[in-house]
Amino acid sequence: MKASYKQVEIEISRGDIADQEGVDAVVNAANAELAMGGGVAGAIHRAAGPQLYEECKPLAPIQPGEAVITGAHNLPNQYVIHCLGPVYGRDKPEDKLLGNCYSNALKLAEEYKISSIAFPALSTGAFGYPITEATKITFNTILAEVPRLKHLQKLKFVLHSEGDLKIYELVFRNLSKQT
Repeated sequence: MKASYKQVEIEISRGDIADQEGVDAVVNAANAELAMGGGVAGAIHRAAGPQLYEECKPLAPIQPGEAVITGAHNLPNQYVIHCLGPVYGRDKPEDKLLGNCYSNALKLAEEYKISSIAFPALSTGAFGYPITEATKITFNTILAEVPRLKHLQKLKFVLHSEGDLKIYELVFRNLSKQT
């Protein structure tokens, strides 16, 4: 699904976050140490190569809601923005921390004059955030930030499963109608 919101193109698709040609930056659902893990972090680190972790080491640890930026190494992008999402039920207040991930990633995108970025569904895998609730926080945060963006022209959401894709499309349609 593709749509426009204000001056930004929004795309929601199913795919592999580590294989996103045509976007300046991809977002990593990182762990606190910015190391290879499972899920998104594992896929990004495997595709980027060991140089990514070497660049990450001095930036770690990060706290839930924080974001840092590195080069993308062997990925087909210029940058990786690493966000540590909250663990649902443990990191409080999880809704604010999850929103901060998206806000902080967009701030870095603006600072580095990034025109396109791809996000996975942060915190919804091993960190246990319910997908529908997380998606509402994602789009409420993103749609509030869009009017302040000067450089970003394309936001892409890359989902791992068909079920997550359908939830993202439905929540986006409903929230974008309200604003």
